[in-house]
Amino acid sequence: MSGPLLFGTPRRIRRGATLALVFGTMLATGAAAGSLAEPQQRARTRIAAASTADTGPGGANPARTGGASSGGDAKSGAQKASGDRVTVDTERIAQEIAQGKVGATAVQKLVSRSGDRWSSFYTAQEYAGLQEALDGRYVGVGLWVRRIDAGLVQIARVQSDSPAQRAGIRVGDVLDSIDATRCTGLAVTEVVADLRGDNVPGSTVTLGVRRADRRWTVTMQRATLDTEAVTVSSPSGPDGPTDIAIDAFTQGTGKQVRAAVRSARHGVMLDLRGNSGGLVQEAVAVASAFLDGGLVATYDVHGRQQALYAAAGGDTEEPLVVLVDGGTMSAAEMLAGALQDRGRAVVVGSRTFGKGSVQMPSTLPDGSVAELTVGHYSLPDGRGVDGRGVEPDVQVAAGDDAAAEAREVIAGLGTPS
Repeated sequence: MSGPLLFGTPRRIRRGATLALVFGTMLATGAAAGSLAEPQQRARTRIAAASTADTGPGGANPARTGGASSGGDAKSGAQKASGDRVTVDTERIAQEIAQGKVGATAVQKLVSRSGDRWSSFYTAQEYAGLQEALDGRYVGVGLWVRRIDAGLVQIARVQSDSPAQRAGIRVGDVLDSIDATRCTGLAVTEVVADLRGDNVPGSTVTLGVRRADRRWTVTMQRATLDTEAVTVSSPSGPDGPTDIAIDAFTQGTGKQVRAAVRSARHGVMLDLRGNSGGLVQEAVAVASAFLDGGLVATYDVHGRQQALYAAAGGDTEEPLVVLVDGGTMSAAEMLAGALQDRGRAVVVGSRTFGKGSVQMPSTLPDGSVAELTVGHYSLPDGRGVDGRGVEPDVQVAAGDDAAAEAREVIAGLGTPS
């Protein structure tokens, strides 16, 4: 197997070949950032009933129909019945996709019935948008979204100088509709596709928005925007630590972080709160900025073990604190846990999400992509993350200022002479 490894959406997939692993889900929203909620299966229609789970589907919704299919709706040999529950032999179905034995419609149904909340199916258009986002640019309106209680879609972030910001949309607003499509109950990937439209700058989109008891609609034009995945600042002044916030691991993230670390003089606060994943090679590149080689993580694909290693030559002296929370997922959990296990960083905040399964993407003849769970990854000390998360060294209670706590920790670590 060759090609990029990802804790998120694959950057390049060739037709008929399985070339990448997905360790999580970094979803390009109307902007190009990650969802802070669990990924979900497609709904059968664009106005499907809402799931009753809090941040995820709880159970799988029927797959949305549509798209060309070379294999029709016939039951694949990769589908197995276990009582009333249908499971998927992911290795077998990946082989059948590569051999052209199963089509998009059948794969959609298998994914939706699998009971695996991390397996996903993307149309060619949806996948193209995610690939573009990981390259650092996207067409959209500048919104990050997430699923909350009762299947509502909430605005998690608004990009500066974007169409959405100019339209007055704020963090915490609820997105009720996109054009004629109700958002409640939709998978985040559905919202992504609708916000992006046909990826045409200048195309119009009308959003229904809710803030407390106020409801309104606003029409705006999509634009080509930069992802802004890495933010570097020094809020405490020249004598304080350098803050490096990473929203997602997009192309070039590692290079940006390494440059910021080289200029740091009073410690580094690496903020991974709300980071839901991205390109695994970029997450490893960030680890390499703080390590002098060595193990970052191991993972298995259908029981076959693989390993990820940091490059040599990173800064091993500058005091380092990593900020995490319940929205820290997948590759971000891997990074935080690796730095913790290697004794390189003090982790501050609250327990991370606990997404440690590995997905492998397979491309169908029509360009659609199925991401199916094939294994799990482990941190350098051998502990798993799935369902457990990464426990911080310094716990910060809800409502307390985690950043302030992190600065106190850095002050206690001292500055190398």
